[in-house]
Amino acid sequence: MSTRVNDNPAPKLHKADGSAIRVLVVDDEPGLTDLLSMALRYEGWDVRSAGDGQQALRIAREFRPDAIVLDIMLPDIDGLQVLQRVRADGHETPVLFLTAKDSLDDRIAGLTAGGDDYVTKPFSLEEVVARLRGLIRRSTLAVADSSDPRITIGDLTLDEDSYEVFRAGEQIELTATEFELLRFLMRNPRRVLSKAQILDRVWSYDFGGRSSVVEIYISYLRKKIDAGRDPMIHTVRGAGYMLKTAK
Repeated sequence: MSTRVNDNPAPKLHKADGSAIRVLVVDDEPGLTDLLSMALRYEGWDVRSAGDGQQALRIAREFRPDAIVLDIMLPDIDGLQVLQRVRADGHETPVLFLTAKDSLDDRIAGLTAGGDDYVTKPFSLEEVVARLRGLIRRSTLAVADSSDPRITIGDLTLDEDSYEVFRAGEQIELTATEFELLRFLMRNPRRVLSKAQILDRVWSYDFGGRSSVVEIYISYLRKKIDAGRDPMIHTVRGAGYMLKTAK
């Protein structure tokens, strides 16, 4: 696993009444379930886990989670059936699917069945936490401890709650991956971030070493953030990339 950068932690999320966000993690790999549960408890959330679909349904009915992390491949009924039964019970709980690497059919089926987002295995724990935070924010279940969710570097502003980005007052439309990449750069201003660090944070530490994906997405960001303006995203030859105030 590559070295992580200690970026500034995002504000903790909790319910409007101050109580903890409830998350159900469903996967038949105990080691993975334990790791996910630990990472989510670090966020201050109340976490329960299940190793199969029937157990997940029982816990969901008692626990009434605010979000579910749900593996599609389970030993009894699959994750798609679990989601259908949860929805049949009248719960619109946001669901983050875990799918096999490059299993496009699973992803399409999951989103078509009513899932809200997905990550592919293997993944980084940070990616799961970031996706869940986004789902929970958009569900309007939670509020953040911080009164100002904005990160501002020079004339560039990123809002972690609304997922909006502005440069010199002009709104810039980004994809989810572009947004996560820009957020990582903006949380580490004037710091050189290697391709390995960016892969680890934005995608997964086990992305297969395809550093070219970083170059591609940096190019996408530059076209949107820096086009026609003084550049803020800089290449440090042989080392990585850095974001700093345009001069």
